[in-house]
Amino acid sequence: MATDNASSQQPLHDRDVRERTHLGLMIGDTWHSLQTRIAEKRGRVETIIPYTGYGTTSWIRVLGRVVLSNPRDLRPLEGKEMMKPLKEGLRGWRNFTSAPVRNAEVTLEVDGTSQVVHADRGGVIDVHLVVSLEPGWHTVRIKSGDSVVADAPVRVVRDDVTFGVVSDIDDTVMVTALPRPFLAAWNTFVLDEHARTPTPGMSVLMERIVRKHPDAPVLYLSTGAWNVAPALTRFLSRNLYPAGPKLLTDWGPTRDRWFRSGQEHKRSSLERLAEEFPSVQWLLIGDDGQHDESIYAEFARNHPRNVRAIAIRQLSASEAVLAGGRSKANPAGSTPGVPWIYASDGAGMSDQLSTMGIVESTVRIDPEDEA
Repeated sequence: MATDNASSQQPLHDRDVRERTHLGLMIGDTWHSLQTRIAEKRGRVETIIPYTGYGTTSWIRVLGRVVLSNPRDLRPLEGKEMMKPLKEGLRGWRNFTSAPVRNAEVTLEVDGTSQVVHADRGGVIDVHLVVSLEPGWHTVRIKSGDSVVADAPVRVVRDDVTFGVVSDIDDTVMVTALPRPFLAAWNTFVLDEHARTPTPGMSVLMERIVRKHPDAPVLYLSTGAWNVAPALTRFLSRNLYPAGPKLLTDWGPTRDRWFRSGQEHKRSSLERLAEEFPSVQWLLIGDDGQHDESIYAEFARNHPRNVRAIAIRQLSASEAVLAGGRSKANPAGSTPGVPWIYASDGAGMSDQLSTMGIVESTVRIDPEDEA
């Protein structure tokens, strides 16, 4: 009785949060059950969608997702079977409607050693493995149930690397030209990588960075859902961006929110990188559409030794309107010792970063001298 009274005297806000959480999870569970029943009736099979992972010579982070997909999406490729969406364009709504396999038992094989792990509620595989690997690219073989074995690439970073790049995606490496409130829906239901435009000069900037720092890890941090990772990978590859892990998030309710917080996802991802790579200084690249500046500034204040510089793409007037305006913060003054640069495109960033030694200086030849 005392417990009941105490519960009834909880603040109304707290009770509302619990009820909202319960309803959100109920809706999510109901939708998942419906997806699964329909998928099983249609003969869908367990399929692994591998994502790019990363790590060091002593540990790796393996990423992927287990879903129920159409067997026709499995086709031979260079003597192996793989999911058709990984090779060909596919609308985002198809990825969204593929039912995830909750808590799937997954076998990972790397360097001749196998380990059994479990996916989460959304079918996402995100595990930390202790390994002993040489720097460079490696492959983790992933299998769940009767699924076709999938190969997940993993970038193993040298132990002595002290520089890396973390870049936002939307409005930073690709121009979205969409109102931010509709961006998540577009990414989830409609996205085709052919429908997006690369930000001018950004792929060249990235290429110059990796040319100067060939061992530097490059990671792409976004509030997008894991559903669209294959499309984002194809977009980045087609537009000649360096290969690297995408740090995305799951879509749907949590225990205390109807939808996951994109800002919190970025904050926690940066904090994790600081813990995983304590000796690495990061170049943080984002845009001035609302939140990147404040998130990067907060990280720089908490981890000044882990930030080499912060590069912010200035949105055009029309892009700023679609993004809901520009950030009103002036964070540079709150992070002493951390350089900030602003430019509207990759060329402008490149010129400023070259003065810091982050990219190689461009030698400009006078046409008269060349003649």
